[in-house]
Amino acid sequence: MMLRERDSRVTFGIQLVLLAAGTALCAVLCGILPAAILAGTAAAILTAEAVFLHFRANRIAKMCENISQVLNGAERFAISAYEEGELSILSTELQKLTLMLREQNRVMQEEKLLLKESLEDISHQIRTPLTSVMLLLERMRRPTDDRAQYRDNIRELLSLTARMQWLIETLLCISRMEAGAVKFREETVQCREMLRAALEPIAVAIELKGIDVRTEISGEPVFVGDAAYCAEAVGNLLKNCMEHTPPGGTIRITVNQTSLYAGIVITDSGSGIAQEDLPHLFDRFYRSSEFAKNGYGIGLAFAKRVITGQNGSLQVRNAEPHGAVFDIRFYHLPDAEA
Repeated sequence: MMLRERDSRVTFGIQLVLLAAGTALCAVLCGILPAAILAGTAAAILTAEAVFLHFRANRIAKMCENISQVLNGAERFAISAYEEGELSILSTELQKLTLMLREQNRVMQEEKLLLKESLEDISHQIRTPLTSVMLLLERMRRPTDDRAQYRDNIRELLSLTARMQWLIETLLCISRMEAGAVKFREETVQCREMLRAALEPIAVAIELKGIDVRTEISGEPVFVGDAAYCAEAVGNLLKNCMEHTPPGGTIRITVNQTSLYAGIVITDSGSGIAQEDLPHLFDRFYRSSEFAKNGYGIGLAFAKRVITGQNGSLQVRNAEPHGAVFDIRFYHLPDAEA
């Protein structure tokens, strides 16, 4: 087997030529007996070398067979046969490469499954609003002189399409975060400005419900994070509080900064959250009987992933005597300057 390789054939041929030349020279200079001893010794060395190379070639062939088995789905790489020497080093490196490739394949399979689940979630969740859109369009096809009803239908269509757009974008964003494909910016976030941006999309709805938003900010708290994502996450929490706060109720926002973190505490005056729901509130698509009345069950999941993905934490508890409390903390990075 060793003579299959060109380098081995050339090396062995050179050794034979040198052996013949050395034996002939020894016979001329020293006589037949020393030449015979030299020839015998050299032949024994060449034979031992040939046996070693043959054994080595067999082990390399075995390694190639093991690699082929791994490529065909074998779970383990047989390293016990290569306990020392260069083949052992090569085998160890190949085993590392095998494990790395297997891990990459596992991650790819998980991402594929995650994408499949995300698409299934999106198709399932948009079915209801899409059905409503189709019913409204069918109703608008019928001739009518009721302009007020027509305007109401248009308004409802715009609302439904906006909700579907938000749902799809949020679901895709959650999926990208779970797959590690979202890169958050690292910038100095001013809590005052971030809260203003978070409240802006729901300001009209808050005003219509007559909810009193009380904000208490100590100093000028800042943290390092992605301002846009943080504003959207906090906005989802505020939207949830607004939806579960009765007309004329109160939402209190308290912001402070310590040496460890910038903290934002949001408290509403709603009915609170059932104890059995608290551990699952940030699970995607989890909705209790009360929370099923509003939303799709992804706003809180989105907020949780955004905040925890930026060196933060998000906790929820019930307030006394009633209401919900969302406790947000953005921890300062070691090299971040407040």
